[in-house]
Amino acid sequence: MTKNLTVFADILIDAPPAKVWEVLVTPRYVAQWDELPEDYPQEPMTVGSKVVWELPNGEQSITTVSKADPENELVIDLYGTAWKVTPEAGEVAYQYKLEKQDSQTLLNIRIGDFAIIENGEMYYAASVEFAEESKKTIKTLAEEL
Repeated sequence: MTKNLTVFADILIDAPPAKVWEVLVTPRYVAQWDELPEDYPQEPMTVGSKVVWELPNGEQSITTVSKADPENELVIDLYGTAWKVTPEAGEVAYQYKLEKQDSQTLLNIRIGDFAIIENGEMYYAASVEFAEESKKTIKTLAEEL
């Protein structure tokens, strides 16, 4: 049986889902908790929004928004052109789920499953660190809006 390489993280944010959602899809905020190319459009991300990173080895890393249910769920698929497999939609993805709790929002983050990818452990380890850092920044930004 293949080991599951999925990162799970959550954080309670003292802001309503609308503010958390704004931080998740507005490029000026996204650029503070994730990397975006300098010339990335400033319109909010929606289904089909894509970021293509040119890697030093000539390959590409591509993220594509596959689901955008405002104030509820954002799914961003991840694909590397060097990967030997092409994941199905949602199979290797960043998933952000928002759950209203009174005047707060519980943000659940799921990243992966990297088990289907060669060197998946490397992606998993990087994603553990990413999830821990990004959730704190998302919280701060949403609470300051």
